[in-house]
Amino acid sequence: MANQTPEHATGSRPEVALHLNAVDKFYGDPSNPVVHAVKSFSMAVAQGEIVALLGSSGCGKTSTLRMIAGFETVSRGEINLAGRRIDSLPPAKRNVAMAFEGYSLYPPLTVRDNIAFALKAAKLDQNEVKRKVDHITALLEIESILDKYPSSLSGGQQQRASLARALIRKADLYLLDEPMSQLEPQLRSVLRGRIKNYLIEHGLTSVFVTHDQTEANALADRIAVMEDGVLQQIASPAELKDRPANLFVATFIGEPPMNVFPARLSVNGGHMQVSVEGTETANGFSVDLGQIALSANSALQDGAPVHLGVRPHSVAIGKGENLGILVSNQWLGDQTHVVIETAGQTMVAVSYSRVEEELGAKIAFSIPARAVHIFAEDDGRALLHGAEAVG
Repeated sequence: MANQTPEHATGSRPEVALHLNAVDKFYGDPSNPVVHAVKSFSMAVAQGEIVALLGSSGCGKTSTLRMIAGFETVSRGEINLAGRRIDSLPPAKRNVAMAFEGYSLYPPLTVRDNIAFALKAAKLDQNEVKRKVDHITALLEIESILDKYPSSLSGGQQQRASLARALIRKADLYLLDEPMSQLEPQLRSVLRGRIKNYLIEHGLTSVFVTHDQTEANALADRIAVMEDGVLQQIASPAELKDRPANLFVATFIGEPPMNVFPARLSVNGGHMQVSVEGTETANGFSVDLGQIALSANSALQDGAPVHLGVRPHSVAIGKGENLGILVSNQWLGDQTHVVIETAGQTMVAVSYSRVEEELGAKIAFSIPARAVHIFAEDDGRALLHGAEAVG
């Protein structure tokens, strides 16, 4: 698994604040579970790092977050936080602050008292409590609702109050479950930047759950991509896009998604070409990858069946020897998304200028070698990125 432990640019490893070691979550009898929600999940989070758990609904990300918080039991494995094992401790003993997707505000208390609850319990000076409450509520733009009760608030207001109550605490870890899902897009965009700056400024170690790639990219230092309870890859947003560990990550990350074609390699003395076969009604295409240094046990062998991946933004439209049929052409105001039928399949391409060709016309395209990703046919593991062999 790529980058389970964070490293500085110098290669030195920072202090690890949170460590999950081979954590499993079973629902039902472990010997015959109804659901195996989280499968041998291992991850290290550095002090002050912001990590997103990203995946589709039901992938295990919320179960993972709730196990860290203590609201779900760990079926197998262990969780360590700030140098102590916490998976057997009750939630109140873990020193974890959590903002729930379901808000969980105290109904009898005003928003002000909800946010200040932990500070007053810690017997902080009254003036210090007021200063902290004023600061966090201004940050989240909820000063006008401080004297209201939760039942009178909109979903977005309750969500921001819950977020303020978590962020104002002094904790070893901050867990945020879909922290801005109820907010309108413009406010969400503003608050992402503010919340990230707040977390960085105060050095707060945090893990948040989201299904929104934009939110994960905007907030997180690293993103842990999950599917079917398995951690597929944890890496920076840029690395997930440029060097996905497998075919699932490659097609899950990015918008529009990566184009993928069944292909075959030709390797002659380290010179490599990847070809997509045509059909009776459409020509195939190929990309010359040039000379590539291969290890003796490389899976990149002559004649090997593989998956060829290329991101839509990397397809050069209107030039090159490859031809396809233009079947869709959409100008979105700042870029054009086109769909080209080639080798009997469709390929999405993105241009930052208008594409003038009419639907049904032949259109030239090319794929630079640096933009090619190759994945194993059997298990989808990455074999090559940008004409550089993996491993």
